[in-house]
Amino acid sequence: MAKKTTRTAAKAKKRKAASRKAASRKAASGKAGKTALKAAEAGTAARRKPLKAQAKADAAATHGEIRPWTQAEVSEAFRRFQSVDPAPKGELQHVNPFTLLVAVVLSAQATDAGVNRATPALFAAADTPEKMVALGEAQVRDFIKTIGLYRNKAKNVIALSERLIAEYGGEVPGDREALEKLPGVGRKTANVVLNMAFAQPTMAVDTHVFRVSNRTGLAPGKNPLEVELKLLEVIPAEFMMHAHHWLILHGRYVCLARKPLCEKCIIADLCRWPGKATLAA
Repeated sequence: MAKKTTRTAAKAKKRKAASRKAASRKAASGKAGKTALKAAEAGTAARRKPLKAQAKADAAATHGEIRPWTQAEVSEAFRRFQSVDPAPKGELQHVNPFTLLVAVVLSAQATDAGVNRATPALFAAADTPEKMVALGEAQVRDFIKTIGLYRNKAKNVIALSERLIAEYGGEVPGDREALEKLPGVGRKTANVVLNMAFAQPTMAVDTHVFRVSNRTGLAPGKNPLEVELKLLEVIPAEFMMHAHHWLILHGRYVCLARKPLCEKCIIADLCRWPGKATLAA
């Protein structure tokens, strides 16, 4: 009799928990979500506290002192991102998987805009590994000399092109391990290529994604890998294909490093950043 009572109580507890989660999801995706989007459009989503308070808040975020979001809140945030921008695109210009790979390699410690100013002429001259090797390191340097660390990057572009020809028949491999063995290619670059060229639901964590994940409490982590793994864990599968683009664009144009535009943030009501003042009326 005691065992039966225990089982019944456990089932009741599970039903209550499920009911609470459902209620939370409904509340997040209903009127509150629409109100938040309207406030962001009007530029009244939230206010920023004074600069000293913002700096203190960012320090708290860096040290993992911000409480993570609930699963319902994560889902609601990405529903909003999707409603505003259903099919976000990466901003690096490219014409095929190879030029995408090269562009991402060149973008390390550089802006996408800066890379995009240099690569059209480069890719017009060499859009395959074979053409890039024929072009030669010196000419590659000339094409990309406006990009930071261009000498070492030119060397890597030629070296990875040679490796692609020798080991993969001139094709970019759709495999993380193979990509990370290429000169100048790290985990973030591999994730971008796998997502954009091979439609794999990867999470590339750059400075913008890292900042947004920590500052908001979405997925706090001490390093990019820790943030990546947490994001992969909490983001629903239905949003994973575009998730890293939404977060990058949000960090690049809204959740700025020095002066985040909280008043235009579509997830301001979900964000746990202490540097954000109360929601505007």
